Amino acid sequence: QVQLVESGGGLVQAGGSLRLSCAASGSIFNLNAMGWYRQGSGKQRELVAAITRGGSTNYADSLKGRFTISRDNAKNTVYLQMTSLKPEDTAVYYCNAVTTGFPINYWGKGTLVTVSS
Repeated sequence: QVQLVESGGGLVQAGGSLRLSCAASGSIFNLNAMGWYRQGSGKQRELVAAITRGGSTNYADSLKGRFTISRDNAKNTVYLQMTSLKPEDTAVYYCNAVTTGFPINYWGKGTLVTVSS
């Protein structure tokens, strides 16, 4: 089992920045990709960004240039730096981790990001 704990959410004004963190613990020896998804009110959960253990990244096209994902393998932590935030970025942000081999998805409980106009 893998446990994921997110932190860093909160209330920010439009144009501001936030940095989310997600720390993994437990059976982390076979983690591959880690990433962030978000779910706005009344919307489906969507990919924000993901990063492999080797550092390859994937972003939602609409977020490229404003959001940056990074990872510290020594700390088993993934980060999401969000800049130029917009009210439409308001959502619960979930950390995700996928194991190597037969892929198993793990999810954090989510952290709320609210962007005020």
